[in-house]
Amino acid sequence: MGLAILVLGLVLFLGAHIFVSLRAERANFIKRFGEKTYKWVISLVSVTGLLVIGWGFGLYRATGWIDVWYPPSWTRHVTVALVWPAIICIMAAFLQGRIKRTLKHPMIVGVKLWAVAHLISNGDLGSIILFGSILGWAVYDRISFKYRADDGASPLAGALPAGMSDTTKDVLAVVVGTLIYLALGFWFHPYVVGVPAFGR
Repeated sequence: MGLAILVLGLVLFLGAHIFVSLRAERANFIKRFGEKTYKWVISLVSVTGLLVIGWGFGLYRATGWIDVWYPPSWTRHVTVALVWPAIICIMAAFLQGRIKRTLKHPMIVGVKLWAVAHLISNGDLGSIILFGSILGWAVYDRISFKYRADDGASPLAGALPAGMSDTTKDVLAVVVGTLIYLALGFWFHPYVVGVPAFGR
């Protein structure tokens, strides 16, 4: 039951993000219902998907854990190491400095790295479905940019102070990304996910 709920959550969450990448369908929806309605619907479906994913994965962990393979203990250290630059890449997508220009789509790079990092150290079926699906979406989204007129620029980029240098943006990406990484590792992972990230 937990796996079925997990898959439903992934369908909702990733389905909403795939719809965003379908620019013609997105434009038709906005034309028919308005941009405000579009944003509300996408946000509602995405948040609902996240909640259902969390619910399904929690049920799966509690009642239906299925091991597919058994990763060596050292793979957890690889995951911890890879998630750090993944979070920095995601932050760089919002700050739009040299890191963004070099990677072109740092958000997608960060999501791919995050997903791969977790696949390395998690050998159970639920984790493979969860992180594998997110990795598959990230690959799809990167390919979709070849057929989109926009480059997926962050709406926050225009809110940054005028004249902020690329170096400052990149330093902020590293500093803020590191702080978020530490918060995820020391607080979110042990207290929300229920699995300690550090010191295992």
